[in-house]
Amino acid sequence: MSEWVRRMSAAVAVGALGVSLAACGQPDDNAPHPGESSPKLMLLRVVTTDSMSSLDPAGPYDADSRTVQANLYQTLLTILPDKPTPVPDAADCQFDSPTTYTCSLKEHLTFPNGHDLTSSDVKFSFDRMMRLKTPGGAAHLFSSVKSVTTPDDLTAVFNLTAPDARLPYLLTTTAASIVDEQSYPANQLLDGKAVGSGPYQLAAYKPGVEVTLAKFAGYKGPRAAQNDGATISRLKDSTALYQAVTSGQADVAFHGFGPSLLDKLRKSDQVQVVETNSAEIRFFAFQMKSLLARKPAIRQAVAQLIDRPAIAKKAYGDHVSPLYSVVPPGFGGQTDAFKTEYKQPSKTAAAAILKAANIAAPVPLTVGWTPTQFGTGAKAEVLELKRQLEASGLFRVTLRSAEWPQYQVAAKAGAYDMYQFGWIPEYPDADDYLAPFVTDVPFQNGYRSAAATKLLQQQRTEQNGLKRDELIGQLQTVIAREVPVIPSWQGRLCVVAHNDIQNVKAGVDPLSFLYLSGLRR
Repeated sequence: MSEWVRRMSAAVAVGALGVSLAACGQPDDNAPHPGESSPKLMLLRVVTTDSMSSLDPAGPYDADSRTVQANLYQTLLTILPDKPTPVPDAADCQFDSPTTYTCSLKEHLTFPNGHDLTSSDVKFSFDRMMRLKTPGGAAHLFSSVKSVTTPDDLTAVFNLTAPDARLPYLLTTTAASIVDEQSYPANQLLDGKAVGSGPYQLAAYKPGVEVTLAKFAGYKGPRAAQNDGATISRLKDSTALYQAVTSGQADVAFHGFGPSLLDKLRKSDQVQVVETNSAEIRFFAFQMKSLLARKPAIRQAVAQLIDRPAIAKKAYGDHVSPLYSVVPPGFGGQTDAFKTEYKQPSKTAAAAILKAANIAAPVPLTVGWTPTQFGTGAKAEVLELKRQLEASGLFRVTLRSAEWPQYQVAAKAGAYDMYQFGWIPEYPDADDYLAPFVTDVPFQNGYRSAAATKLLQQQRTEQNGLKRDELIGQLQTVIAREVPVIPSWQGRLCVVAHNDIQNVKAGVDPLSFLYLSGLRR
């Protein structure tokens, strides 16, 4: 029996003793009778290649830490499987005015240490995050929040500098986790500890190696744990993940499998491979410093030629999904704008676009790519793109590569007419797929559009959900017509679990982390 199982068993025994004492000597009908064995704990063994670098939600907002944080902390709102809009977790929230968002906390919320969770903790959590402004953190996401006020213990009011329809979605992220103000320092990060009110509490922590979670019975929300706890261990590579989950040393494995190992696992009768679309997208950006890329007809002609299913199949073995908008399916307002605008790949249509603009073919085009940052399929992807463009006779493509640090500098400096890039959003809303392209941050490809900028601001301030979705759709259409970028594919999240583990798909979040509370045998 592992050390943690001993510790968990002891914790259960202590909890049973507490109940017995609280009953003032009365017999506990649920307690095991002499000669009976204690119920077996349902403990999950999870392995990943994630680094799990930060327990503090005010720390760096990195994808690797989100699985741990999402299971330790509670947020005011959450997003449940197959429900794209936020629902209550710790609170029920609503806009009282375009710049006033009021959250009414549930009664009798507590932290595992026994402290009450009140609106004061909510205010402290957000004030602390904004004060610390940790490099790589999430404070910038909440720039529209002027202040958080607390009229009473169960009410937290977000006062905004301007209307911001994104706020409910931002409040579902791990960046919006509620911490215990009596346990966290106001002016620095808490190292090696965690006190949240989520489905689990922290039992043990070895930074970068292993996290041990125990069920928090006091959690009040829609994600109550259906198991007794979990260990999340970091392994070095996909081979180690494969060995752990196929040998029975792990119940669940995620983040790190390559296509070949996944194909091998799919043939196994011992494990299940659960796939769902992720929030990660890959695209090709045009650099407006390039005289060629600055011409709309060249960008439109490339968009007219690209064959996404062929890229998904030849470069990634169909382990990714073809993407026809900068906003992937599953987000409010999404529309396949590029499919609507360009229909099927067509040499004839692309040639007509160039001819109408008096551009002679073949057009020389320099395409940049990077070999390490975007995985083993990156080279195959650009080779397939080159093949497609040159097969039309309309383009002559030169491929240039650089490692990631140099690649970023070269792309922004205009070394490529067109370059490969990727994006994983920071919050689960279509806005986070649109703003990076329209506001020129972080890609800095020089795209400017009055129409796109106006629509971006309109959808951010629109309070009516249906009208906002319509504006988001219109903005995608503008991007498809002006083509500052060409979406290529949407990633998939793969979780491998033993056949006896249930509810795996419901635990996968598109933002690339895993909720463990619904998993059970």
